[in-house]
Amino acid sequence: MKDIAFHITDISENCIRAGASRMRIELSFERDLLTLVIADNGCGMSPETIRKATDPFYTTRTTRKVGLGLPFLIQNAQQSGGDVLIDSKVGEGTTVTATFRTDSIDCPPTGDIAETLMQIIAGNPAINTEAVFRNGADEFRVTTDDLKEIMDGIPLGHPRVAKMIKELLADNFKGIFGRSLIL
Repeated sequence: MKDIAFHITDISENCIRAGASRMRIELSFERDLLTLVIADNGCGMSPETIRKATDPFYTTRTTRKVGLGLPFLIQNAQQSGGDVLIDSKVGEGTTVTATFRTDSIDCPPTGDIAETLMQIIAGNPAINTEAVFRNGADEFRVTTDDLKEIMDGIPLGHPRVAKMIKELLADNFKGIFGRSLIL
């Protein structure tokens, strides 16, 4: 996984497969530490399943024999001097928190966060996804439900609406993080 946007896509797909109706994707930056939090109210995992999910040779998918998403996230975070914490309860949901040291040469770039979040929101309108950007005291937050209310019945997947969502996210990403994070 070459950037943080790919990690967001991968973990979000896990949330969707877990039957989540709510998902929060949060990026916060303070000093030289970028924190990514992805939380859902899906089916959750037992401690044994969490242990297995961090093993690259374990997957619940039938289309391939390895599951590399969480192991790559852990590797990328640890290579930058950060780490990953997985908190999950069966029947309640899962929270994955990854930290990256942005002053490390091994910190992956953010990638196209706005495009990634737009695709998650527009492609899964039944899931109330909350996107949060935070840099110190500055914060932006928007939910799928907020966007549905603004669109007043126009589908979030409509090309013009999806473009508007992407622009909203991109403008606020730049406004919150400025030059602090690599795009």
